[in-house]
Amino acid sequence: MLKKIVLTISVILIVLLTACTKKDTNQGNSNGDITTIPSDVAENGEPTNAAEPDTTDETPTINDYFPFYKNTRYIYEGDGSEYAGFVSYSDFTTEDRIQLRTNNGGTETVKVLEYKNGELTLLTSKDECYYRDNLINTVENSGEILLKEPLTVETEWFLPNGSRRYISNVNIETKTPAGTFKAIEVTTEGTNEKRLDYYAYQVGLIETQIVTSDFTVKSLLSKIEEEVPFVQTIKFYYPNSKDVSIYSENKEVSFFTNDITSVMVEQGIRELTKDKYDPTISSNTNINSLFLNSDNVVYVDFSKDLVSDMKAGSSYEEIILQCITNTLGGYYGVNEVYITVDGKPYESGHILMKEGETFKVSMDKVIQ
Repeated sequence: MLKKIVLTISVILIVLLTACTKKDTNQGNSNGDITTIPSDVAENGEPTNAAEPDTTDETPTINDYFPFYKNTRYIYEGDGSEYAGFVSYSDFTTEDRIQLRTNNGGTETVKVLEYKNGELTLLTSKDECYYRDNLINTVENSGEILLKEPLTVETEWFLPNGSRRYISNVNIETKTPAGTFKAIEVTTEGTNEKRLDYYAYQVGLIETQIVTSDFTVKSLLSKIEEEVPFVQTIKFYYPNSKDVSIYSENKEVSFFTNDITSVMVEQGIRELTKDKYDPTISSNTNINSLFLNSDNVVYVDFSKDLVSDMKAGSSYEEIILQCITNTLGGYYGVNEVYITVDGKPYESGHILMKEGETFKVSMDKVIQ
């Protein structure tokens, strides 16, 4: 029972700082032009003593204590629970939002935060989210405020569940495996527990504590890695015209902040084509859009070259479409894929799909 409680607590730990600047507001490869962590904060990927705010500057803002860094991995050690440690990375950003992904060894959670009108607000939270979609414009939360300006000890607010949250200290010394920091302390008083979150200048979240009468769970910043991607292993399926069967192969795909998932998956399909495989899609074929819809169906739209360049008989065409379905359905963890071509249901000389008709994931012809 205690393990379940701790897992629940660790999953809802406040979203962590990761990776992104506010300059690039569109999807796309974000190499270059990133705001780096100051040299006195990170050295060889491991923070030392954190920078302190310049007292000659204007009043510090949330940007100063929750900066958006691109292509940066934050690693936290856990104490008090096997799920208290986690890794954080930013999937996407816009001018005022960031999509963060955390993995605590038990689950991956994706959260979207918005910094607006002096408040850092949780807009969306999805557990068990092992795929990478752009959810930056999704709002599926009651609007929990994580941090609020002014960053002074007088600032307090209340959460949708009635808990009181307030800034309890603005210059507290906090020791973590990553180093010693001067931090802002934010306290949340719940009915049966208290949560303490610590934010360091130009670094972000450095520590979280969940305190009850029975136990304390801590998450402590241990390392910051810059200029690194988020890496996923994806299983791609490929057709073989000789035996009209399907083969599969795993490949690591690297995503930098704001990379478009459909583009990276499209590249992965092409890069894995070898002598024993035939191409799943032609070199001219593009994926126009790709996402998991609320009906738990993957929606993928291809350019017209998918059909015009295929040049396959009916049996082999079915194998190719099954490869596409298995690859995308497997990646998103669902059983149905809706394939369209330039916005219209899939249609060829052999196959005519109806509006909304889906292809089903099947392993019947897959050679293991």
